[in-house]
Amino acid sequence: MTTAQPAVRADTTTAIARHVSAGRCILFLGAGVHYPPRPVAPPARQYSYPEKDRPPLGGDLSEMLARGCGFADDFPGESPRHLARVARCYEYVHGRSALVDAVTGAVHDRTRPSPVLRALAELQFPLVATTNYDQLFEAALQSHGKRPHVCVYEPEPRRVAVVPPDPSADAPFVIKLHGDVKVRESLVITDEDYIRFVMRMGDKEPDNPVPETFRYYFKRWPTLFVGYSLKDYNLRLLFQTLRWKMDPSYTPRTYSVDPYPDPLVLDVLQNQQKYVTFVAEDAWEFVPRLYREVTGKEMAE
Repeated sequence: MTTAQPAVRADTTTAIARHVSAGRCILFLGAGVHYPPRPVAPPARQYSYPEKDRPPLGGDLSEMLARGCGFADDFPGESPRHLARVARCYEYVHGRSALVDAVTGAVHDRTRPSPVLRALAELQFPLVATTNYDQLFEAALQSHGKRPHVCVYEPEPRRVAVVPPDPSADAPFVIKLHGDVKVRESLVITDEDYIRFVMRMGDKEPDNPVPETFRYYFKRWPTLFVGYSLKDYNLRLLFQTLRWKMDPSYTPRTYSVDPYPDPLVLDVLQNQQKYVTFVAEDAWEFVPRLYREVTGKEMAE
């Protein structure tokens, strides 16, 4: 099946820049934000993100774990790039503590924020959600003198609602939806973890794992997805759950930066439901242009 990629309209970036400049846009960060620049993307050629500084992406992390637990021998014919399945195998063989140690060593130790991440951290995003386990975005925020209020997913009901200070560009509210390597019990990485997370999404306040502050603004402000493919079933389930039962006439705009949007997902979310506008570029093409529109200067190398 071949489908022409949607053209990137200049006014789409301008619209996003306007929301960001007003401090009324939610940033949703995925693991793909850690991709290195593509050599075929001219705007990205001046930038670099060495492999030694990058955390592995989901498939690469999965292959690393698979080698450490004999996954190929025990499950011949299964893909070693299915992270949730492989992580469950690693946990079965070595235990939960060893799994968390392995993930921490891969995504946190010796890694550094990329120019793209530093540029996004400089912009006016008062609310940030991420399913990344690392702390690279928080480090990028702090490098700009910002004071993030970080809320990490808790597998057990918290019983006390999280009430952050009013989010602002200088003190953004950062939600770590799938946990943080420094909060060992918080990681959502195995199949069982994902099932538990989805079940928790139906909890009432104050037990719901997504703080009310975030849910309130998510239904009112535009959202920018960077580093995700909306082909990801778990992400679409989370996205639809957060906006469940909303009348389309009240749904704020959503933008997804994805160099290769899945044609079936694009048809449903953009053409039929009118929920999402896809920007068919990678982060190294899109973010420098957004940064230039918002700040009037070039993104730093």
